[in-house]
Amino acid sequence: MAPMLAALALLALISVSEQGPHEKRLLNSLLNSYNTLERPVANESEPLEVKFGLTLQQIIDVDEKNQILTTNVWLNLEWNDYNLRWNDSDYGGVKDLRITPNKLWKPDVLMYNSADEGFDGTYQTNVVVRNNGSCLYVPPGIFKSTCKIDITWFPFDDQHCDMKFGSWTYDGNQLDLVLKDEAGGDLSDFITNGEWYLIGMPGKKNTITYACCPEPYVDVTFTIMIRRRTLYYFFNLIVPCVLISSMALLGFTLPPDSGEKLTLGTYFNCIMFMVASSVVLTVVVLNYHHRTADIHEMPQWIKTVFLQWLPWILRMSRPGKKITRKTIMMSNRMRELELKERSSKSLLANVLDIDDDFRHVPPPPNSTASTGNLGPGTDFRRSFVRPSTMEDVGGGLGSHHRELHLILRELQFITARMKKADEEAELISDWKFAAMVVDRFCLFVFTLFTIIATVAVLLSAPHIIVQ
Repeated sequence: MAPMLAALALLALISVSEQGPHEKRLLNSLLNSYNTLERPVANESEPLEVKFGLTLQQIIDVDEKNQILTTNVWLNLEWNDYNLRWNDSDYGGVKDLRITPNKLWKPDVLMYNSADEGFDGTYQTNVVVRNNGSCLYVPPGIFKSTCKIDITWFPFDDQHCDMKFGSWTYDGNQLDLVLKDEAGGDLSDFITNGEWYLIGMPGKKNTITYACCPEPYVDVTFTIMIRRRTLYYFFNLIVPCVLISSMALLGFTLPPDSGEKLTLGTYFNCIMFMVASSVVLTVVVLNYHHRTADIHEMPQWIKTVFLQWLPWILRMSRPGKKITRKTIMMSNRMRELELKERSSKSLLANVLDIDDDFRHVPPPPNSTASTGNLGPGTDFRRSFVRPSTMEDVGGGLGSHHRELHLILRELQFITARMKKADEEAELISDWKFAAMVVDRFCLFVFTLFTIIATVAVLLSAPHIIVQ
């Protein structure tokens, strides 16, 4: 029961506490006459000392091309404000306050070598103020700083990237920036980076007189010293290069009187030629695959080689089209007959792309059922007798034939459009199939070449297996 009674007594004390009213009264007392533009010092002839520290959380990115280092950093600024002091006993024991920074004076410390679009990448947090006037401001931020990247010894390189902080308007006679920790930045919460190893982050205070101003300006510079982790580059770059170089050097270890010295070099040259040829043929395959009917027309030799004989040799077929020697011969025969047929058609039929075989067909029975002005016994063969000139077409046809002629032209136009669309789709399909054929052909040729070259080199060696 004793612990329970003690807890109840503590809750009773908390419920009647007057911390809220005391803090409100203290804030009104401190901020009513406070001026955010006033440098908070007791003697204006003396500089205000600001302790500055840095806590490195993470190295986010090292951009070698743009020479930018991106880090997650917490700044740590501490100073004493002469106007923010009070006796805690007069305000119910309130010893510290959290005040938004726009209501207080704070040092305008910025990173000089910032590469951020907004220049200042910090997040504005509250300032912790204690009753003795001590102010602690710890804003976190994502900082992008310029860094001179030296890749002379890549991937065994070390990089030293500076982060230079200082007041932008106060000179050294008004604001004295000092290191909070002489050892440098705080690395206790650092998150290990997978690409870079952190060696250290020393800090240094500098007092510089710039050409623009006679007064000295103080800055604190932290140097992030990092070393590239070489495990990834070792297995993906160094080891393959060493192996290739070692294989090239094997030729010099062979006896001069043996023919394998030249054979090994020939093998390497063949492999290099095969890789280069593979790249070229891959470009050809992609070019064939993406061709359209509007840009390219397939030559007859490509149709013969890549759509007929080569697929037949490679035992390739298309959906619904089985390629055999018999189908190839029939296709060639049908193409010859089509050319003969087009050459035997009349001039008007070739111009209009119509069939004129209806001249030899007898008139259909009951032809007067829907002929309009056509009289009984009208012979369609006479109505569609081929004129000798184009002028006879316009003048010879009667008015009752003009409507049929217009309907015929419209039907021919629609049929031609549909036929053209089908031909374009078929041509695109032919190009894609030709690309597949070239790809399959290259697969067989390069596989055979690799096997033959490897076997030839191995068999030329005096001993394959040492017993």
